[in-house]
Amino acid sequence: MKRLCFIWMLAAFACAGEQQGTAEMQQNDENSVYQFTVSGRKGESVPLAQYRGQVLLVVNTATRCGFTPQYDALEAIYEKFADSGFEILDFPCNQFGQQAPGTAEEIHTFCRLNYKTAFPQFAKVDVNGENAIPLFKFLVANTRFEGFPPDGKIAPILEDMLSKADPAYAQKPDIKWNFTKFLIDRSGRILRRFEPTAPMAEVEAAIADALAPTRN
Repeated sequence: MKRLCFIWMLAAFACAGEQQGTAEMQQNDENSVYQFTVSGRKGESVPLAQYRGQVLLVVNTATRCGFTPQYDALEAIYEKFADSGFEILDFPCNQFGQQAPGTAEEIHTFCRLNYKTAFPQFAKVDVNGENAIPLFKFLVANTRFEGFPPDGKIAPILEDMLSKADPAYAQKPDIKWNFTKFLIDRSGRILRRFEPTAPMAEVEAAIADALAPTRN
């Protein structure tokens, strides 16, 4: 009888410890991307907590954009780091120049055929405005726009176009264009924001740094 009571007490302590650990994890998630659930390209619910412990690159994409060839670099980075605990989360968005037409499945097929992408692609979303999904509202609210890194070609065009539409655009944190990227560390916190004109070599270097054992 005493042994049964002892076993029951151990089980009770273990259960209490597990519940406390879950509560602490949920509290910590309030400041991370793990608090969000997004829609997969087939409409399924995908809790971002399933990526816990991985380094993530969240990017809003388009298939008919001057930056669309960045898919090549993104796939190369994915292939290089996927086995090290890295994932790219691709969110097609049609808000910028209507450059992501078609259904999520059509976009996925285009990317697979033209860029051989293997990383997860999600449902088309809004990333700015009232209809922006909560994940991107969180990313925007916790980062700043610090200007377009000069690339000698597209950056001046974007700056001119955006300033004509809104002279104060640079003071606002909202996403400016397709292929804005957010680097997330292994605890679900935002490390960096990269504008579309940021060199992909710089993005790759930041990912490698985030994956380094010293960061864990």
